[in-house]
Amino acid sequence: MQQYPNWAQLFARKYLSKTLNHFTLHGNIRDLVLTREEEEERTAFSRFTRFLGDELFAPRDVVIMYDRAGGIYFRDEQSRADFYRALPSPYANAAGQPAEPLPKLPVSVLPLLEKYFRLRLEEGKSVACIIDYAETIIPNADNSSAAAEDRNALVNLLKWMQDPIFLAADFTVVLLAENLADLNRNLVQSPYNAAIKVGLPDMADRRTFIQHFFDYSVDRIRAHSNPSPEVLAQQTAGLSFIQLRSLLAHAVENKEKLTFETLVAKKKELIEAEAHDLLEFVNTAFTLDHVAGHRQVKKHLRSASQALQHGRGDVLPMGWLVCGPVGTGKTFLVSCFAGEVGVPMVKLKNFRSQWQGVTEGNLEKILTLLEAMAPVAVMIDEADAYLGDRAASGDSGVSSRVFAKIASFMSNSANRGRILWFLMTARPDLMPVDLKRQGRAEEHLALFYPDTEEERIEIFEAMKRKTGLVMTKNEVPESIRLGKHTYSGADMEAALTRARFRAAAAGKQRVSLEILEETFADFIPPTYPEEIELQTLLAVKECTSRALLPDRFRHLKLDDIAERISELKMQLEGI
Repeated sequence: MQQYPNWAQLFARKYLSKTLNHFTLHGNIRDLVLTREEEEERTAFSRFTRFLGDELFAPRDVVIMYDRAGGIYFRDEQSRADFYRALPSPYANAAGQPAEPLPKLPVSVLPLLEKYFRLRLEEGKSVACIIDYAETIIPNADNSSAAAEDRNALVNLLKWMQDPIFLAADFTVVLLAENLADLNRNLVQSPYNAAIKVGLPDMADRRTFIQHFFDYSVDRIRAHSNPSPEVLAQQTAGLSFIQLRSLLAHAVENKEKLTFETLVAKKKELIEAEAHDLLEFVNTAFTLDHVAGHRQVKKHLRSASQALQHGRGDVLPMGWLVCGPVGTGKTFLVSCFAGEVGVPMVKLKNFRSQWQGVTEGNLEKILTLLEAMAPVAVMIDEADAYLGDRAASGDSGVSSRVFAKIASFMSNSANRGRILWFLMTARPDLMPVDLKRQGRAEEHLALFYPDTEEERIEIFEAMKRKTGLVMTKNEVPESIRLGKHTYSGADMEAALTRARFRAAAAGKQRVSLEILEETFADFIPPTYPEEIELQTLLAVKECTSRALLPDRFRHLKLDDIAERISELKMQLEGI
């Protein structure tokens, strides 16, 4: 007995319900399909359309396929011969042989197919029609602005969905599109259509493919890969079978044994290419040990890291909101957490487009990849501006739909401990409550400028290492020790770079304490005291753990904080 993928089993169940005849398959539809023969313990990998025609629709009398470029083609010679016997002139002669090339444009093809379907269904035949690249035939567009050809194609397919003769017969139409958002919404949302997502291979399927590629020989796998088959399957999360084949074939053909380093680099290259620059991997060689200051926050994140490493992702929050004034190292902290926990971290790039339907299609591809890559951490910087909100308008509702899609995905409890969200912002008040509530970014971490002498010295030493500053004596400027001014990490980095410049101008390789003192005395960082105070108080108000707050904020009353925030906002808005 053959065992089909989960999506194919779902397809079969929905078809047997006898309530619809149209199916839209989307997602990983350009990949190979794995089938298992349980009794003979065999596995096979087929092209997607071949699997549909030869396996899923094997009992059908006729299987016809169509795409806009290739036109009409057939599963087998029997289907082809039967189609031409039924064709009217001028496409076929009296003997049922081709006379003229078949049309390729939907406006001519769909009516021609409908005539053939009706003829054969009246005879009791079973028919399946597979329409590939459906987004080129019924693209996502407002019906009032869509081309006449697209509207005609949509009407034809909607008629097929609801036709009593088609519904009563053994007749099925399958539309193939990588992104569901690329298709006309009237068809996708029709109750006569079932949209089924084809996911990327899971770990067990990747392990099966790896063994199949190497003819089931573990020794052959180890001859070309340092990681074991289990680890190799685990580390290739997010890759399709075709991408995995490319990775393995590259190693075999070039006689380059796969190592962890080459595997990570190749996987990154393949996923970024697949994502079309929608995702960017965040590479970091740092851990939380490299973060200066923020002791309580680091302790909290280390606890999360340990829970994840011990397989207790179920106890982790769905996501974190990291807030604090500019220059407090929010992005660096999150990057270091990824290095600490050992999971890949990605940053969402600009997936928005001016073209209708492209933005939602890009988002669909991103979320599919994130699900397949899990466990993975997702960093969204300037989240207040990047994610928008549910009330966004002015773009035909695209922004509100994008927001709703992201919010829904973030709250999927099945991804707890698998997809870790980090939303970073200096203005958490501008973020919708929907994203900050429990079940989404439920832990709110607040970062602040160094508060104690110990923290100031720690950040000073960290910035010395980062800027490559070498002193004549290992001393700390008085302005740092005594905290005469408040410096962010970015401010301190700028000041130390300026001190190196002064030393170089004087022909010196090392920086003396005197030069440092002069530099800090002269240094005036760009300062916006009202904005910084506002961002600081917003972070205090947003923090969900009193233990993570510095002593000076820990016992402030929320009413007093809210009142001061209102005053600052009025000042900044010029009211």
